[in-house]
Amino acid sequence: MISFHTNPDQYKHWKLEFEGPVARLRMDVKEDGGLVPGYELKLNSYDLGVDIELYDAVQRLRFEHPEVKTVILESAKPTAFCAGANIRMLGGSSHVHKVNFCKFTNETRNSIEDASEFSGQRYLCAVTGTAAGGGYELALAADHIMLIDDGNASVSLPEVPLLAVLPGTGGLTRLVDKRKMRRDLADVFCTIEEGIKGQRAVDWRLVDEVVVSSRFQEAVNERAQAIADTSDRPEDEPGIALEPIGIDGSETEMHYPGLDLSIDRDTRIATLTLKGPEEGAPADVATAKAQGCHFWPLELTRSLDHALLHLRTNEPETGTLIFKSEGDGDRIAAYETLLLDNRDDWFMREVMLYLKRTLKRVDYTSRSTFAFIEPGSCFSGFFAELLFAVDRSYMLEGQFEDDERPAPRIRLSEFNFGPLPMGNGLTRLQTRFLGEPESVEGAQNLVGEALDAGAAAEAGLVTFALDDIDYEDDVRFLLEERVSYSPDALTGMEANLRFAGPETMETKIFGRLSAWQNWIFQRPNAVGEQGALKCFGTGERPQYDQKRV
Repeated sequence: MISFHTNPDQYKHWKLEFEGPVARLRMDVKEDGGLVPGYELKLNSYDLGVDIELYDAVQRLRFEHPEVKTVILESAKPTAFCAGANIRMLGGSSHVHKVNFCKFTNETRNSIEDASEFSGQRYLCAVTGTAAGGGYELALAADHIMLIDDGNASVSLPEVPLLAVLPGTGGLTRLVDKRKMRRDLADVFCTIEEGIKGQRAVDWRLVDEVVVSSRFQEAVNERAQAIADTSDRPEDEPGIALEPIGIDGSETEMHYPGLDLSIDRDTRIATLTLKGPEEGAPADVATAKAQGCHFWPLELTRSLDHALLHLRTNEPETGTLIFKSEGDGDRIAAYETLLLDNRDDWFMREVMLYLKRTLKRVDYTSRSTFAFIEPGSCFSGFFAELLFAVDRSYMLEGQFEDDERPAPRIRLSEFNFGPLPMGNGLTRLQTRFLGEPESVEGAQNLVGEALDAGAAAEAGLVTFALDDIDYEDDVRFLLEERVSYSPDALTGMEANLRFAGPETMETKIFGRLSAWQNWIFQRPNAVGEQGALKCFGTGERPQYDQKRV
């Protein structure tokens, strides 16, 4: 089982150093520290284990170090910045692992960009040596790229000529959308194995500046400080320590703080039950900060984030996720008020941004997703976002027989109308009602109201409102029907239906690019016995099926 638990004391591959408002995140990959045996992580090449540590470091920099305004990404190895994803690892991995590996690395790089754009914690990449493939893609996630001019350092995306795959961590998309590189020059760049160095890298917009060796470190420090001077992060506040998440139970019944996860491997269904706060919201921000990582919205988000990653990585045959909730909606509303009223505070901002990123994992999941709104539920405010993230939602009208709990209600809040956008830049309700802007306005007029099943269905906020007789039969039929379909066809259908509206760099990476890479990873030209991934480093030339498809 792959674990996503780590901390700086356990890192094998990264080193963190702090210099006032500047942090150095130094890549120093341990060659024999692969996640599984069978390959060596030479030249700062990486596998999922390296990226799990990177994700943890990015999270800790945001929460534990509010004083850090600039993060310098650099290498501890003088001749290599990063050689990218380890080719032996890719060649020996299952298709599922390769695709999920690319998805997680993309999400991690997106979290770097999110920190730069919204948190005032910006990333500077200092490239010494070669930055190839995923190594250059790591650099592309930064705001500013500096390349040493020593005659050897270069940047490259050699996947197409060498491996018959794509730069799958957003490389192609970031070149033309983020770096705004000319398409014809990008075509040249992506077919040159040796890459580009020196002034040409600047001229082609591959890096932002090139600096001679004698002043490289001085220039990096100057640039880092200049970037830090533009940040609004506090200088003298203590951070929030991200303690280990306490998880009890078994492999199929996991109890997180604020979340229960139940896995039925016979039906291939996982149920995630989110729990509202047990106590009222803190009186002020200072009290919330004193609670640290046990501040309820942060604690719940960490639990949900971990559960989603665990299911993706360790339960690949669990194809259906059911979301339920329980608790007191009034308490959720009180926490939301605290967050919204203090959104300019760095900690409140980080909690809301983390919730936004975690809900995106639901949007991008390859599983069928449903929400069941039953007695005792509390789909209120940001809990209600799950109703608009899932593929379908079923709400009970009234009560179950012999169940004294009151009929379920849902309640909208300001959180459903802006703070938690999808990757397409729209709220989930805007995406849901893309052709009905008046329905979004109508829903906004319902903020704060406790809506029963009839009112929720009339407003278009749930898929079906059913009485207790029809509810149980319809839910049973839904689940039985879903598991009878092809998982591949469902993944394709769901991913295409979830993202109506405008396309962004993020939706291109997780849609267009990921879909192509998924297909290429199954083609013999890449992964066959005579494919490029298998032949790389053997001296043999790959044999390609020349038909264009």
